[in-house]
Amino acid sequence: MRSGAKVMHHAFGTSPKPIMGLDLIPARLRKRFLFEERHHATSVLAGDFAEEFNDLLLCLDAFWLKKSAILTPGGGRSPIPIAIDGFLRGRKWAERRFDIKITVDDKPIPIPTHKIDNFKNRVGIEVEWNNKTEFYDRDLNNFRLLWEMRVLSVGVVITRLSELQKLFDQLGKGDSYGNSTTHWDKLIPKVESGGAGGCPLLLVGMGMACYDAQR
Repeated sequence: MRSGAKVMHHAFGTSPKPIMGLDLIPARLRKRFLFEERHHATSVLAGDFAEEFNDLLLCLDAFWLKKSAILTPGGGRSPIPIAIDGFLRGRKWAERRFDIKITVDDKPIPIPTHKIDNFKNRVGIEVEWNNKTEFYDRDLNNFRLLWEMRVLSVGVVITRLSELQKLFDQLGKGDSYGNSTTHWDKLIPKVESGGAGGCPLLLVGMGMACYDAQR
């Protein structure tokens, strides 16, 4: 028994350390973005949705938070989500609406869901740059419903880090953003309170490490 125990100990001791979770994301991206996950979202993406995971990584690799985009006057959709959505559209992601019903005693009952801005093969990506914080509730609840209905496997939210408010203030754009709009510190409490249920989530925060003051 002792020798067997030694063999077992030796076997475990020489096993290579597995790559898990956020380590599946390249280090260069982990230096530029803040990532958090729930319910092993990154492993699900890398294992079952390798093409979609690669699309997301390429999109983040190509993205820079340009000063000119921040300074663009309001009134329309910001160039920042437009750039991210545009990249994904080029890789065959598309806006998707779902018409879901359950039947009770032969009577169909509709289940209201919102569209997903970027959807491909059971993966949804929402970009929340400067919306009302209620948009987080909408996104997370939508992910929960679609996951429970087995039409979505992973939900991704890309949003801005709260640290950017200092930059906005310095650029004279502070009033255009503010604490009541979508940013990381507003997202996390909604996630922690179970807004997405059991749906695997990958959360991506863009902050000063993404900022390009020259463009």
